Amino acid sequence: MQILLTNDDGIHAPGIEALHAELAGSDAHPEELGEIFTVAPLTAQSATSHGITYHTALMTKPVHINGQDGIAVDGRPADCTKLALTNLWPERYGDGSRPDLVVSGMNAGANCGINIIYSGTVAAAIEAAFLGVPAIAVSLHIDQETPDFELAAIHARRAIDELIKGGLPNQHEVVSINIPGTEHLSDDTPIKVCPMNTHALVDQYERRASPSGDAYYWSTAHGLDFRGTDDGSDVHELFERNITVTPLKFDMTNHERLSFWRDRLS
Repeated sequence: MQILLTNDDGIHAPGIEALHAELAGSDAHPEELGEIFTVAPLTAQSATSHGITYHTALMTKPVHINGQDGIAVDGRPADCTKLALTNLWPERYGDGSRPDLVVSGMNAGANCGINIIYSGTVAAAIEAAFLGVPAIAVSLHIDQETPDFELAAIHARRAIDELIKGGLPNQHEVVSINIPGTEHLSDDTPIKVCPMNTHALVDQYERRASPSGDAYYWSTAHGLDFRGTDDGSDVHELFERNITVTPLKFDMTNHERLSFWRDRLS
């Protein structure tokens, strides 16, 4: 199997390095999952959602990750996937070639609930699904000052192995995995398939003044402080210290309301 690996924290982030090492084979998982080609942002691009670059050049730079070739792109996560599948992958493996799977992560921070919408990690995976390549996004809940990315990657690989043992996701499918804080992980940490929590975040901003006296605002919100948490949702299960698996789709049509609006406009 051939895998395109990307992320939103930047190609030098510890999460992508740890996940790369597990996918390539480690003491915990000696068998490599497949051949890995890494294309990821040059700099951190957290919470850039599905932004893409049109009016500036996407500069690229060869890098090494765990001794293997990769490419850093001075752009956003979705840019990385688009450029990789359109140009960089065919340039490396031949015209018409594509990876079997795109893996995005491992993000430093959970991408559960409506954070999925803001997430660059998930956006990079969704971009692959747009283009017809199945994708998995992986994120880690940070609940301690120094998270153990290597341990989290071991459990991420375990979850990925379980997901694909019966076959890869569908061509246009995205699956989002969230790993609980590493101090809560054990060999028998459950893997729960669950829906996305859809309650809004509690937003907070602190008003400050610049040296010139102009007002500006600084976000002081907690990224996992939701206005509500539904039982059995990804947020609930993650806070119960379970590994969560949420299948996603990118068709945002409210199909249940199509008939209502057709009737009104008729």
